Amino acid sequence: MTKVRDFLGSYRLARLIRMGSTCQVWEAIEEGSGDRYALKVLRPDFRENKSEVTFLKNEFEIAKTLNHPNVIKMYDLVLSGHAPFLVLELFSELNLKQALRRGPDSIAYMLDKILQEAAEGLYHMHSKGFVHCDIKPDNFLVSREGETKVIDFTISRKIKKGIAKLISRRSRSVQGTRSYMSPEQIRGYALDGRSDIYSFGCVFFEAVTGKLPYTGENPNDLLQKHISAPIPSPLVANENVTTEFADLVRAMMAKKPEDRPETMWELLKTLRVTRIFRKQPRIPENSIFDDFPTAGRISAPE
Repeated sequence: MTKVRDFLGSYRLARLIRMGSTCQVWEAIEEGSGDRYALKVLRPDFRENKSEVTFLKNEFEIAKTLNHPNVIKMYDLVLSGHAPFLVLELFSELNLKQALRRGPDSIAYMLDKILQEAAEGLYHMHSKGFVHCDIKPDNFLVSREGETKVIDFTISRKIKKGIAKLISRRSRSVQGTRSYMSPEQIRGYALDGRSDIYSFGCVFFEAVTGKLPYTGENPNDLLQKHISAPIPSPLVANENVTTEFADLVRAMMAKKPEDRPETMWELLKTLRVTRIFRKQPRIPENSIFDDFPTAGRISAPE
C-alpha cells in the first residue's frame, strides 16, 4: 500500500531521477489521469529558503511564456503543502554533460542535430525577450534520437532594451556557472542574447573536445581567463573538427559582444550550413543511452 509520504499533492512519486544542489527531480504519476510528469522539488533543507522559492517562481513565470518543441514544457507551480515544486514535461533524463563524460565520440554522430535543436530552443527564448544566463551542457536534455530540450530558467531574466538598458546599474551579485560565463556577465553588466551566444560557444568547444575552454587555479583565475585570455581553438584538441566550425566557435567566444554573431537566429542560420567534422563520426557500438534505460521521450500530456 502506498504511503502518504510518497505523494506530493495529487502526484505519486515513482522514481528519483536526479539530485541537485537545491532540488530533486522525480518522475511522478498524477492520480486519476495516470499521466507521468517530472517534478522539480526543493530539497528539505531549502524548503523554507525564500530565495530558492523565488527562483522557482521566476522559472515558472518565464517558462509559461515559452512554447517550443526544443524547450522543456512547464505545467504548474505548486506552493501549497510542505514542499514547493514545479510540474514539468517528462523527457530524457540524460543531459549533455552526462553524455560528454563518456567522451565527445559518444554523441559526435548526432552532434549537428543536438546543437541545432539547442539553438532553436534558445532562439525561441530570445524571441520572447528572455536571456537564459546559465547555458551549459547540464541544461540541455538529449534523447536517444538526438532530440534536445533547453531546461532550467532559474536565473533567466528579461532582456533590457533602449533606455532601460542604458540606465541599468552593474549587478553586485553575479550569477551563473563560472566555466561558461561571458565577460559581460562576470562584470555584472546588462545582458542580451549575445551573452548566451558566448556561453553556447563554450558548450560547442566542450562538445567536440570533451574539455572546457578555460580552467583556472582558483575561481577568480578562471573568471579572469574568460575576460582576457586568448580564445582557444577546438582544432588543437580535435583535428577532425572543420576550420569553419572552429572559426564559428571562436567568433561565438569573442570577448566583446559586438564581435560575436549578432543574434541566435544569425548563429542558427550559420550552424545549419556549417559542417562540424571533416570525417563524419560513426555511431559507437556501446551507446551512452545503455546506462539510461528510460532515456528518450516518455509520454506526457499535450
